[in-house]
Amino acid sequence: MDLWQYDATDLARLIRTGQASAREAVDSVLARLHKVNPAINAVVRVLEDEARAQAETADAARARGHALGDVGLNGIQFVPTDNGVIPLKDFIANEDSPVVANLKHAGAIIVGRTNAPAFSMRIFSDNALHGRTLNPRDPSVTPGGSSGGAGAAIATGIGPIAHGNDIGGSVRIPAYCNGVVGLRTGFARIPSFNPSAAATGRPVGAVLMAVQGPHTRTVRDARLALEVMARGDRRDWRWNDVPMQGPPPARPIKVAIVPEVPGGYSHPAQVAAVRQAGRHLQAAGYVVEEVLPPDIERGVDLWHEICVTDVFGGLWPTMQKMGDPDGIAAMRAWLELRKPVDLPTYIAALTEREGLLFRWMSFMQQWPLVILPTLSDLPPKQVADLTRDGQEKVLDAMRPALLAPLLGLPGLAIPVGSCGKLRTGVQIMAMRNREDLCLDAGEVIEAAEGIVAPIDPAQN
Repeated sequence: MDLWQYDATDLARLIRTGQASAREAVDSVLARLHKVNPAINAVVRVLEDEARAQAETADAARARGHALGDVGLNGIQFVPTDNGVIPLKDFIANEDSPVVANLKHAGAIIVGRTNAPAFSMRIFSDNALHGRTLNPRDPSVTPGGSSGGAGAAIATGIGPIAHGNDIGGSVRIPAYCNGVVGLRTGFARIPSFNPSAAATGRPVGAVLMAVQGPHTRTVRDARLALEVMARGDRRDWRWNDVPMQGPPPARPIKVAIVPEVPGGYSHPAQVAAVRQAGRHLQAAGYVVEEVLPPDIERGVDLWHEICVTDVFGGLWPTMQKMGDPDGIAAMRAWLELRKPVDLPTYIAALTEREGLLFRWMSFMQQWPLVILPTLSDLPPKQVADLTRDGQEKVLDAMRPALLAPLLGLPGLAIPVGSCGKLRTGVQIMAMRNREDLCLDAGEVIEAAEGIVAPIDPAQN
């Protein structure tokens, strides 16, 4: 088996035990990148020389008897995302973010930057700077966004771990669209300090909802990446230094499944995926019941009230000056459908969010896991969000993806079932700091569904 086909856990073991070198792993992944990336445009900046230099340094250190990265990740190819904004094409950060620094410290080797929509504000990874990323399973539909390039890269074997961030589904939606694993962490689990924007701060909604997370092909790699990415940075006042493994919940663990999400359309294939995930867990000893958590429809409305008002007052003027035409059209359609609110309504929405969070926490005392579709529909056709009607359908499909960010909860997207060329899939939600419960349940589902194998876009 070629080295690019291994997951991060096995590849690290091969390098750690001398059965492969970091240089061999990097060369294998770069060869895979050059073979498949022209067909999908997932990686828009290849860091070939830098990756090979890092690999050679790692191999030389190992030959001298020095320890590898502190968790032995040498040779693992980590792919950060790009915002795809033409006026910022030459912008270079003056230092690594905590996530990148943590991965480098663990021995990760970066092979490239992946594509994203301009300003990361669509679930379509298409921008005027780098062009469009195609879904390797079906090029007519979106690979997701904002981290669509990352999801497509992982699906095709361009490295085993990629990075995204999630305020409305930008880790979980690309994972769903490309048929891979995506972990949105809970509030404050991973430090999100941005050295390049520290002086300006962020709107309240982004502070409460935006988090980091990995794309992988195996659940165990998601667990490995989480442990590395979550190491602290004291400059981020939100970072929460808590154990990766929480106290065991009462057994058997009860799971609330929501096959049909209130407030809009639910595609039958996605309904079936949620019920199939429930059957997998039930066979493993979980207690599964179809039961609705509190006020799902109102939660979706609150996410829009908070986020659209933040964007209108901050990012929207910048997008109009610096964004690409498609990004502006999609944003304008969103603003037409979901109007910004005045200050009293905004404050009331934040207050109501707090009350809803308390109700969900009470619910999750009885039901520690909640499983919903990642999107309530199949992945939309490319550029479907450029018209008002198209954006309305996209936002309707996004309903279940908005709840975890609103409440600051973790969510693991994992493939379950299929529909034509595409994988269907679910998201597993748990309380804050209980990513371990999501991952445990994800491993049960993965064992029943099979581990995701890299795909060749030429065959789809």
